[in-house]
Amino acid sequence: MSGLLDRATRGTRPAAHESYDAVASASAAVVIGAYSSSFGLASRLLAEPVRTHVRNVYALVRVADEIVDAPRPGAARGAQSAVLDELELETLAALESGHSSNLVVHAFARTARACDLRADLVRPFFASMRTDLDRRAHDDASFAAYVHGSAEVVGLMCLRAFLADDPDRERTYARCAPGAQRLGAAFQKVNFLRDLGEDADLLGRRYFPGIDPQRLTDAERDRLLDDIDADLHAAAGVVPLLPRGSRLAVCAAHDLFARLSERLRATPAAELTSRRVRVPTAGKLRVLGGAVVRRGRPRGATVRVRRFAG
Repeated sequence: MSGLLDRATRGTRPAAHESYDAVASASAAVVIGAYSSSFGLASRLLAEPVRTHVRNVYALVRVADEIVDAPRPGAARGAQSAVLDELELETLAALESGHSSNLVVHAFARTARACDLRADLVRPFFASMRTDLDRRAHDDASFAAYVHGSAEVVGLMCLRAFLADDPDRERTYARCAPGAQRLGAAFQKVNFLRDLGEDADLLGRRYFPGIDPQRLTDAERDRLLDDIDADLHAAAGVVPLLPRGSRLAVCAAHDLFARLSERLRATPAAELTSRRVRVPTAGKLRVLGGAVVRRGRPRGATVRVRRFAG
């Protein structure tokens, strides 16, 4: 979007397709701003064009999530599934053509083509979204598959965006991919725990295998958080390997969710179904400040920083 503004100040008219591309990316930014204050705050630390690419990814993810979580009043049975199917088909088609009449899909497709983000990451995501329409409780296998499709592949999509200009992209991607998956999984599991009551009472879903939200014990809460903290610890080790323009934002997001984990552990298990644990705005700003002070090195990072020119 900034490129178009620069051209406007010089009196140069952008090509029609460039205007459409810019409007699509602006639409994606609106989606993120409306639905995710924490992510929106951390994403501001990303350098361009990575910031736009990551917003484009998250906007599509959020639209799909809203399709399954917020059905239209009075909609016929199967309407959500039909809309989700249509969105997936439109997204896969846009990966091939580079264009869509759906602005969010168009923005995502542009990012996918620029960052070598392929259908093998898109299909598992929509498979997990579809699971939300017909599965109410998970066993260990279905939970692992759901987290992979709904969160781990999103981490990999963002990693593709971070490394789009890396001259040794595939080698770095292979090295960082396990950590990106673990970070995506940690984010998802934290949100499952924060939304425990709403998911059960309003949506009729139980994500954690063997956990009854209404009878959650402190010991069960701690076991779930031990797993989350292990994911965060594993992810911290690869954040310093990211390019400089992405490292600070990912560190801030990592540390924000680590802080959420701490607050969840300090909250009695019986209260987790009745209130959503949050980090106050002042706390978020302290987390971001800490990430800046540590120069993008997350709490718990255990590897040496690999220097990047960009």
